[in-house]
Amino acid sequence: QVQLVESGGGSVQAGGSLRLSCAASGRTFTTNTMGWFRQAPGKEREFVAATTRSSGTTNYEEYAESVKGRFTLSRDDAKNTNTVYLQMNSVKPEDTAVYYCVARAGSSSPYFEEYNFWGQGTQVTVSS
Repeated sequence: QVQLVESGGGSVQAGGSLRLSCAASGRTFTTNTMGWFRQAPGKEREFVAATTRSSGTTNYEEYAESVKGRFTLSRDDAKNTNTVYLQMNSVKPEDTAVYYCVARAGSSSPYFEEYNFWGQGTQVTVSS
């Protein structure tokens, strides 16, 4: 099993920045891909970004069009704990949502149902 624990959510004004963190523990060899989805009130859950470990020097990253150029992923694969970060810059009111960390053994996917593990979610609220 894998446990995902998110942190870093909160309230921020439009144009500001926020950084979300997600720490994975347990069978972390199954977390080749880690990423984020979000769900705003009254809307369906949507893909935000994901990163897949690479045997080379650069991990593969995928971003939703709505966050490209504003959000940046990074990950730290320590021995027993993998952590993924989502740096959110130039945030907009439409970024307000509950953000969920996800993980899977396979490659990146924009479909939530293809992820094996997810966290409890962290609230991000952007005021105008």
